[in-house]
Amino acid sequence: MTPQDEYNQTLDSLVHPSGWSNPVPVGKYNLVVIGAGTAGLVTAAVAAGLGARVALVERERMGGDCLNVGCVPSKAILASARSVAAVREASSLGVQHLPEDVEISFSQVMERMRRLRAGIAPDDSASRFRNLGVDVYFGQACFTGADTLAVGGRELRFRRAVIATGARAAAPDIPGLQGVDYLTNESIFSLTELPESMLVIGGGAIGCEMSQAFARLGSRIFLSEPSAHILSREEPDASRVVQNALIRDGVRIFTGAKELSLHRENGRVNFKLRTGDTTESGVVEKVLVAAGRRPNVDGLGLERAGVECDPLHGIVVDDRLRTSNPLIFAAGDVCSRYRFTHAADFMARTVISNALFFGRAKVSRLIIPWATYTDPELAHVGLYPRDAEEQGISLTTLTREFREVHRCILDGRTEGFVRVHLKKGSDRILGATVVGPHAADMISHLTFAMTNRIGLGGIGATIHPYPTHGEAIRQLGDMYRRTRLKPSITALLKRYFSLFRRI
Repeated sequence: MTPQDEYNQTLDSLVHPSGWSNPVPVGKYNLVVIGAGTAGLVTAAVAAGLGARVALVERERMGGDCLNVGCVPSKAILASARSVAAVREASSLGVQHLPEDVEISFSQVMERMRRLRAGIAPDDSASRFRNLGVDVYFGQACFTGADTLAVGGRELRFRRAVIATGARAAAPDIPGLQGVDYLTNESIFSLTELPESMLVIGGGAIGCEMSQAFARLGSRIFLSEPSAHILSREEPDASRVVQNALIRDGVRIFTGAKELSLHRENGRVNFKLRTGDTTESGVVEKVLVAAGRRPNVDGLGLERAGVECDPLHGIVVDDRLRTSNPLIFAAGDVCSRYRFTHAADFMARTVISNALFFGRAKVSRLIIPWATYTDPELAHVGLYPRDAEEQGISLTTLTREFREVHRCILDGRTEGFVRVHLKKGSDRILGATVVGPHAADMISHLTFAMTNRIGLGGIGATIHPYPTHGEAIRQLGDMYRRTRLKPSITALLKRYFSLFRRI
């Protein structure tokens, strides 16, 4: 973790303290958790709080990707980048006499990130978990049998175990990539100087967030995405809103990019790719690979424990997160296609129920939203129309454009929309997409309704403050009620009220 300033030194002292002495195991643990990212930390903390004897094993830094090289550092940088954009756009709100351009100190942006990350680190620290009653071990865990594993030369016996080792950035098969000192999410937050230019490979959430942030901070950014549009799993018109925003911020986007190749020359990287019939090329200072994730399963000795694993998709689990060894469970990115911190959190709760209390909780019952924290944000929960079509489910789709919402008009943020997909003939919400300001917060409104089986009609009947962005969701409830008025009923009501005009 570089640079080794006071903030990174504080971080390391908390999440991987030097001189830490691993405990001496005595007897059999009720639960051994491998991996101290979100899934592992939640599992260990809850189990220890319930009175179980718990061991937690981590080979690197506690807090996992989220604290060290994921959600926490990225959102700190995004906040700085949003501030830059706000200053540049202030004149549209009548704020004048600002400098023609914004002076950005990249070193201060990154120092702020490191300071805030170190300030959050005590929540995930080794000492905190020891104080919670968890035996914390640092080192590589390796199964030695169906109910044993080794770490740091010591053998741990367990009644149940949970694998929560997470995932890491995948290196795609791109000619010339191995000859380039490329960045990933594990190294980009160690930068101390702003790259003059950067090629970002992958138009998913990480690629889009970092492309926009670094463009706003002053880098010249190229974004390569092989699909027809960025954020390819999202609804195309929602992705297009984000794509247009990135272009406005100066990101040059190559969609449908094929035959990408790299070549390092004179300390810089030449890239070449094809989009349709056009060949594009350029020279950049840095390359960021953001093209997928691979599960962390190397060195675990899974075969000795009888745990089935797919090298691309991770630990194979059933709907109760149990592996092929009934004593061993898995949670989080190492076994899930939902590779989000909040998903790992709730998968851990499922594991606790099933591993310690013979519960029958199913991960398929979790309704998991997700968000991309670009500006505007894009968030989704539930089914997409393509999913419904594959499953033979008929939908009614309602959309409220933010250009029709008063708060958005007043804020000058009218791009985007909120959309719900209802089961046809009812107000049951099966899926929703929000793209626009505060989308990540607004999707929770709809996720709450889906989780608690509250229909769109119930949302429409709930009073919302005026004016707010969330009012757009209530207005969808009004739209739904209008769809319930059949033409025959409308005609009857018109005749009824016409009688009063004659009196």
